Amino acid sequence: MPQRVSSVDAYRGFVMLLMMGEVLSFNKVSEALPGSAFWAFLHYQQSHVSWVGCSLHDLIQPSFSFLVGVALPYSMASRASKQQSTGMMWFHTFRRSLILILLGIFLRSMHREQTNFTFEDTLTQIGLGYPILFALGFRSERVQWTALAFILLGYGIFFAVYPLPGPYFDWAETGSTADWEHNLTGFAAHWNKNTNAAWAFDRWFMNIFPRESLFHFNGGGYSTLSFIPTLGTMTLGLIAGKWLKNAESSSWLVKRFVITAAILFVIGITLNLTGINPIVKRIWTPAWTLFSGGWCFLLLAGFYFIVDIKENKSLFLPLIVIGINSIAAYIFAHTINDFIDQSFRINISQHYDLIFGEAYRTLVSGSIILLVEFWILYWMYKKKLFIKI
Repeated sequence: MPQRVSSVDAYRGFVMLLMMGEVLSFNKVSEALPGSAFWAFLHYQQSHVSWVGCSLHDLIQPSFSFLVGVALPYSMASRASKQQSTGMMWFHTFRRSLILILLGIFLRSMHREQTNFTFEDTLTQIGLGYPILFALGFRSERVQWTALAFILLGYGIFFAVYPLPGPYFDWAETGSTADWEHNLTGFAAHWNKNTNAAWAFDRWFMNIFPRESLFHFNGGGYSTLSFIPTLGTMTLGLIAGKWLKNAESSSWLVKRFVITAAILFVIGITLNLTGINPIVKRIWTPAWTLFSGGWCFLLLAGFYFIVDIKENKSLFLPLIVIGINSIAAYIFAHTINDFIDQSFRINISQHYDLIFGEAYRTLVSGSIILLVEFWILYWMYKKKLFIKI
């Protein structure tokens, strides 16, 4: 039976920790200490860039999606070793896809009076593309690379042929303005915020579902159809997972990961600099798929080298504890943060987070929340309680 790869769990745990770490709210510390370049840097890395570009926080979703692809060859091999039929595998795949979509919608609907049907969440995006990824899992590497090229080229053309705003365009329908500082010009304008093909699709698709009011635009520019290029990210992970599972030698594997990362960086950055296709995470442009994919390969190579080759598993145990129960960590981060904070205010002190002063208030409360969540995950790890979909 296929064994778990510690470096993959550590990488996943690192990604989940970045997401869970939002409770530290570096932005508030930076606002309280406006003269600090250190906190300004941390604030930037914990925020999504406005449009073109990339921060560390922007790599959370592509890494999580990439690792879904990495895990698939192991999952398929495990099910095959249990003599599970192809039909049962497909049943599990569609069930998992549906659970991911519904769980994403549920988490986005919490504290709302009406179900918030939205499909740009990480879980829903993965769920929408997962059956296609599973189908690609049965195919050769050549077919997988071909599928990736088809996905990215087709999605790029879809945006490129959508008409740009004309002189009488109603910008009020987009939540943006014609002179927004992050708007692109020339051919790259086809990928501007809420004036693109995916935005036009959502103005139809999102209004199929019951809503409190008519959908006009997503405030962050995110879109449902981003699941298509996200599938491209998962396909890159699928290829990496097959390489990892069938590696002839560890040095060969690391070299292959790094070379692939370099190639993806060159193509993605070239597309961005030439104006052919900008690197935009919010709408998951093809260039973003390639650029972020390069980072995913590089990060996986780094974790594999340090954790597995150099055998430093014990040093990365906290990340492994989080990564091996990533669904639980994801749910905790979206459900119990306020409960933990309020419990400390009631049982310890209403102002327990002021121990180091107002500026560092969120660091104290956020650290407490992270420690409690890690304690729960560690307890689950010791009891071998793992939430799987």
